[in-house]
Amino acid sequence: MKTSILLLLALTAGALIAQFLLQDAGYVLISFQGYRIEFSVPMMIFLLTIAYLLIRLIFRVIQAPKKLGEAAGRVRQRRANKHFTRGLIEMAEGNWARGERMLTRGIRNSETPMLNYLAAARAAQNQGQHQRRDRWLEMAKEQLPDSAGAVLLAQAGFQIDERQYAEALKTLAKLPGDHGGQGQALELKTLIYRRSGDWGGIKKLLPALRRRGRKSETLAGLEQQTFGGLMRQAASKKDTAMIDSLWKEMPGRLRSDLSILRAYFGGLIAAGRHGLEGRLRKAIKAAWDARLIELYGQLETPAASRIKRVEGWLLERSEDPELLKTAGLLCMQEKLWGKARSYLESSIGIRPDPATYQLYGQLLEQLGESVGAAEAFRHGLGLVSPASLPALEKLPQS
Repeated sequence: MKTSILLLLALTAGALIAQFLLQDAGYVLISFQGYRIEFSVPMMIFLLTIAYLLIRLIFRVIQAPKKLGEAAGRVRQRRANKHFTRGLIEMAEGNWARGERMLTRGIRNSETPMLNYLAAARAAQNQGQHQRRDRWLEMAKEQLPDSAGAVLLAQAGFQIDERQYAEALKTLAKLPGDHGGQGQALELKTLIYRRSGDWGGIKKLLPALRRRGRKSETLAGLEQQTFGGLMRQAASKKDTAMIDSLWKEMPGRLRSDLSILRAYFGGLIAAGRHGLEGRLRKAIKAAWDARLIELYGQLETPAASRIKRVEGWLLERSEDPELLKTAGLLCMQEKLWGKARSYLESSIGIRPDPATYQLYGQLLEQLGESVGAAEAFRHGLGLVSPASLPALEKLPQS
């Protein structure tokens, strides 16, 4: 449309000019060092037009190789882009080998060589070709040195997928301290430590994660998992110094978390710590929990005072099987065989449990009822394999 308008305007202008020239053709005189050349105006216009066209033609001929090269480059680029698209389609269909070939075909002409290399590395990874994967990544770093950080992050991600955690940490260590991907590096390190159960490693990262502005809800969950994992590890080793240190270090809100409370009191009680009755009782009051009730029965304080406390709780929770079992255990420690029997039988009647059957069998042995004891042990073994049965408390001999 635009061309048609311009052509119409040119024809109109030409017609007007021709009308004037027919009335008076005029002339052009050129004088130079004694030479005189005279043209009519139409002839001068004609010669100037020819000169302009010749100059345009010369420039076109001179620029032809460059234009041809650019055109060929565009063709190669379009072809490379088609290979890239086809490679992604092959990968989406699970054809990793073919996808890798397509992605690396004409990669030098691609508009996005980094994406080609990373996708090819992923395809190699999915074929289990780790050396080829690393080769594509190295080529990406060599040809695109400014993208070395992104390549290292991608490589660490691939290694994490293959559970090569030590190698992934070494890769992340190569990132320069001022690299913009440090936030992503922190997330990858956190993932590595979580998968490998290295809660101490995550604990060291928590301050940096806070500074990076990690979402408060996800950070809170990570803190809970981290201190919970560390507390359980310390409890399993009966490391009271570590247990106390973690309790002081952790955020106050975590001291009411049940999983942490179980590990905390469990570790201290297993290590023989005294003076825990009041604190454990407060924890039970704040959040009733079967494991905490069980731990209450394992305290070193005199059983008589704890029996009164447990029986007080039973007034409100008369059908709590864990509370009944704990009452039975405490009564056995005080040789209150009749009460112990009643509590344990009530607990079993509500919820048969291997540990309760073991206590009940031990009680019957104390009472000389060997047949009943054997039957209780048999019922307990029928519920769970012997390897998973908890260790029993030592009971006073009759």
